[in-house]
Amino acid sequence: MVRTVKKLYDICIDVAVADCITACQFCKKEFRYLPNNVLFDFYHKMFLEKRLCLLAVEFSDLDVFNRVLSVKHQRTKFLKCFQSLIEHGTHIPEEIIKSYLYYCKNADLLDVSVIETGLRIGGFFNEGGLYRCSIEILNITEEICKTRIRDVTTLRMLLDCYHKRIYAESVYCEFDQAAETFKSAQEVVRQLELFNYVPNLAGLYSNYSFLYFLRSEYDEAFTWSQRALKLLNEDLSPRIIIEVLRQASKSCVVKRKFNPAGLLIGQAVILASNLFEIDNHPHFSDTLLDYGFYLLHYDSIQESVKMYERALAIRKDMFQKNNIHIALGHEDLAYALYVNEYSSGRFYKAKENAERSIRIMERILPKDHLLLASVKRVKALILEEIALDEQNDVEIHNSYLQEAEQLHKAALELSFKSFGEKNVQTAKHYGNLGRLYQSMKKYEEAERMHLRAIAIKEELLGSDDYEVGLSTGHLASLYNYHMKRHKDAEQLYLRSIKINLKLFGDAYSGLEYDYRGLINVYSKLMDAQMALHYSYKMAEWKSLREKVKPALHTNKLLPLGELVNEYFCLCE
Repeated sequence: MVRTVKKLYDICIDVAVADCITACQFCKKEFRYLPNNVLFDFYHKMFLEKRLCLLAVEFSDLDVFNRVLSVKHQRTKFLKCFQSLIEHGTHIPEEIIKSYLYYCKNADLLDVSVIETGLRIGGFFNEGGLYRCSIEILNITEEICKTRIRDVTTLRMLLDCYHKRIYAESVYCEFDQAAETFKSAQEVVRQLELFNYVPNLAGLYSNYSFLYFLRSEYDEAFTWSQRALKLLNEDLSPRIIIEVLRQASKSCVVKRKFNPAGLLIGQAVILASNLFEIDNHPHFSDTLLDYGFYLLHYDSIQESVKMYERALAIRKDMFQKNNIHIALGHEDLAYALYVNEYSSGRFYKAKENAERSIRIMERILPKDHLLLASVKRVKALILEEIALDEQNDVEIHNSYLQEAEQLHKAALELSFKSFGEKNVQTAKHYGNLGRLYQSMKKYEEAERMHLRAIAIKEELLGSDDYEVGLSTGHLASLYNYHMKRHKDAEQLYLRSIKINLKLFGDAYSGLEYDYRGLINVYSKLMDAQMALHYSYKMAEWKSLREKVKPALHTNKLLPLGELVNEYFCLCE
């Protein structure tokens, strides 16, 4: 039997906690005289012993909270501890906001530490997925900055405030507010230019890209990500470098530039592993999710599922249950599982993840929050496929289709309210309804939805974009199998194949549906020669698919300058 010997330090912490939480000693607070790193260990021991009510009282004190927050090397433990307090039913984030507001009203606003405290708390809330609270704290911080003389120090703190806030507003889908923050940040940059004292803006530009990405304005997202990459240098913090690489990779993915996307996210994973994997910081899970995003769109679906599962496991260990990071992790995994199991019909694991995501979001978000649109869409897609597999049971079949319709309509309404009709996300919801109405045998309505989706996507993305090809293939399926418009279906399939071959090559998984569709079209048109031609094409495709291997990238960390140069060469 192996005996573990406690360090003297740990024994002292144990004794200190035991002494302070018994016999009414806690109220004396002598332990607050401990140095910050020792004080953190004291509180963490309380957390391990489930003294959560006492811990919530302590962290509600802004001075205590700020001291613990300054122990940066223990951030992962602190995030886990803080989330436990929320799960326990305390309102600790709201209490901290109140404490900070009270502190600001009574503090000397010329003291920069007042602003630094707000920035520190806002950043912590962002890490913890508490975006609404982050926005509130940073709004207060902004107002304090505006009361000061606009010197270089104040302007740089104000720019940092906008940097953090535009990220929180983007994730939380407060797009109008984020647009105003964008304008405010640009104005601060102009003022700093007058002082000839502009800091490195790579991180800020990356957040601009993130905003446009979430609004599905992919050209702008791509442009800002490139501007961020050009500003990268070794003097920046590794965290900022990773964030820039991640966001630039995602912007490349939606522009179907897969080689540069793979280069960037591969390097980001290496950096994040070196920096964050040892304690499974949420930033590591963020990077894995973006790697999964790349793999999913690059047609390495099984590898994508593995990345999403790994990222979700890290988040669940950190944030337990009621956290937006968990909800978004379940949503991403649900969609990857849906795509992965599309041919097998085993959708129940995907459905379970989608439902968990919805339950969490409905507990912690307003009922009409835009984040619910995406996950409702995912669940509706899954339910539609399950319904198609349950056609022998008419009651279950119809029930699933009706629920899917309600979910798609709810998602479309949320998207329309936030973006209007001329938006890629809105177009996707029209396309999803088109597919559902096809399954429900409402063919005229299905055609109308598909045509609307194609028109919006063509206007926004161009005629040869992947999204256009996807919707074109869906309309072809409707004409082919249900409306008996085989000549129209033929032209649409050929267009979809042309787009997919150009973007993905001969082994792309989506070509299966186009080839099968054309074989059916030519069979119905009694064109045996063309039916045989595409049967051969299908056989060639199957052979190529068997040779496809997961996308792999170098495990070697490239010098930053070399990485950026190689990226721009690949983009050309």
